[in-house]
Amino acid sequence: MTDLKAELLAALRGRRSVMLAKLEGLPEYDRRRPLTPTGTNLLGLVKHLAGLEYGYFGDSFGRDAYERPSWFRDDPSTELMWATPDESSDYITGVYRRAGAHADVTIAEHDLDSPGHVAHWAEGHQETTLGVLMIMMVSETAQHAGHADIIRELIDGRIGAGGSVAAGPTFWRNQVSGAQDAADYFRPADDAGTSRPV
Repeated sequence: MTDLKAELLAALRGRRSVMLAKLEGLPEYDRRRPLTPTGTNLLGLVKHLAGLEYGYFGDSFGRDAYERPSWFRDDPSTELMWATPDESSDYITGVYRRAGAHADVTIAEHDLDSPGHVAHWAEGHQETTLGVLMIMMVSETAQHAGHADIIRELIDGRIGAGGSVAAGPTFWRNQVSGAQDAADYFRPADDAGTSRPV
């Protein structure tokens, strides 16, 4: 039979590695600069995930974290999704690694149906299990690894878990041009009243 807990843990560890790999080879500026309208950046994503790991696999099971991350100085609900100048990349990635190690101990010590309690969830919905939180954490980390993949692509064109550049600039220019042509087919009428047929 498949060991579901082991499978979930392997998936979580794999996605953690992807998150950290997205920082490799980048200067400090590129790790920090906001590349979406909401300010999303690579270090901000890592900070967010570290906080979730400590919360879901620490607080929810009555296990104190090794540390109180700098972004929890005041109220954790005011967490910044970007790195302040006094938060180095080494500090943030170190917190993330320690949060993962802390989570792994919780996971090892509990069964999937072990009860947990998430204090910030809505009243009446705060009780959960390790299994539910593992599924949520795998999903959350995978989602943000996808965000990180797109941000890294915007910075230097590197994509995928290994951070490879799968093709040359001409190939990607042609891909973008083709996608734009397809989108233009559905562009709304311009000021002159002309549009493509639908």
